[in-house]
Amino acid sequence: MPTNLLPFQGEASFFPDFFSEQESDLLFQKAVEEIHWKQEPIWMFGKKVMQPRLTALYGHPEISYGYSGIEMKPFPWTDFLLEIKNRIEKEAGVIFTHVLLNHYRDGKDSMGWHRDNEKVLGPNPVIGSVSFGALRNFQLRHYVDKQHKISLDLSHGSFLLMKGETQHHWEHQIPKTSKIIGPRINMTFRRIG
Repeated sequence: MPTNLLPFQGEASFFPDFFSEQESDLLFQKAVEEIHWKQEPIWMFGKKVMQPRLTALYGHPEISYGYSGIEMKPFPWTDFLLEIKNRIEKEAGVIFTHVLLNHYRDGKDSMGWHRDNEKVLGPNPVIGSVSFGALRNFQLRHYVDKQHKISLDLSHGSFLLMKGETQHHWEHQIPKTSKIIGPRINMTFRRIG
């Protein structure tokens, strides 16, 4: 059992080689080719901007999901997404209803500081985050005391599980990088409704 990455007020476990390299290569390719990617505008600091990444939502057909002024209608589960879902549910101990996918095309694509704490995710959201493709730096910091910061490289085929009070007390981001970097696909499985 991996150790908790967080010193207090939450639980985050990291499994660097959850999927084999061969599985990860195949799943990355399927995601690139089969997912209905789009780039949508979001509200940031009072103005509308295009998200610096591509996104998609899959899952329960009757439950949509919204954040930052976007309302997303889910596409139905695909076979390969169900395969990933079933694998990580055994470790997470919950049944996920949806997956939000992010396609970071290069180092300029990013995700700013945020918490996955929308009411529809329940009182203590469980977030199962799977990464395929280029290595990207993932950062967590305490929401009140910004001095407490954790930095982690999310590798090809890795699985990060966040649960308990994590989304109340910790925020996370994928920062931009000036390094020449290949594409990365991240899948955050969640329970909505």
